[in-house]
Amino acid sequence: MAEAAGLIGLVEDDPDQAALYGYWLEQAGFTVRHYEDAGDFRRRLGVESVDLLLLDWNLPDESGLDILTWLRRDGHTKLPVIFLTARNDESDVVAGLRAGADDYLSKPPRQGELLARVDAMLRRVGLGQDAASVEDLPPFVVDYSRRRVSLQARDVSLTEREFDLAAFLFRRRGRVVSREALLEGVWNIRSDVATRTVDTHISRLRKKLELAGEHGWRLNAVYQHGYRLEQG
Repeated sequence: MAEAAGLIGLVEDDPDQAALYGYWLEQAGFTVRHYEDAGDFRRRLGVESVDLLLLDWNLPDESGLDILTWLRRDGHTKLPVIFLTARNDESDVVAGLRAGADDYLSKPPRQGELLARVDAMLRRVGLGQDAASVEDLPPFVVDYSRRRVSLQARDVSLTEREFDLAAFLFRRRGRVVSREALLEGVWNIRSDVATRTVDTHISRLRKKLELAGEHGWRLNAVYQHGYRLEQG
């Protein structure tokens, strides 16, 4: 199965702007989750996850800077965040970057530049359109094009779905991935479908790839959030 170009979160309270940016992103092949304010984003983050966040600064309930600070303190240190805001004074840019933003884009953005910034950021974290086809992650080698995972130079026998799940997690290593994101990204089904399929496959993958810490990698459940594949 081919992964989508990326799942983009958009925190934007202006419905017209949200519709326009969402249209640009979806036309470019991205999947977009829109959050209408900070509270909406906070509530849904517990059951959803995104590959990159486009964050407005001026929100009706709290500032984007508050959201960013909360994200970084709450353990979402690897989630790429791009401020998309009308605040473009140098002091605001500096404050946003120092708080943990990865990039800063002034409104109104140009379509081509917005898409280029998003794609460049995703490439930086290994999720862009030209992401590596093979990754050496000792003692694993993940060959995405040939759909193989080897452990200590030995190919591990995985089903098609198990490989899809492994690829999804290795691409997003170090980050919390929600159960809902796995259902949509790996199984291509709605997140409200009642199933323990994810949990069963996670258990099998943990056993087959020995992801309980034996080789320095762990596939852990994150309470009320999902799963995280991490090294160390």
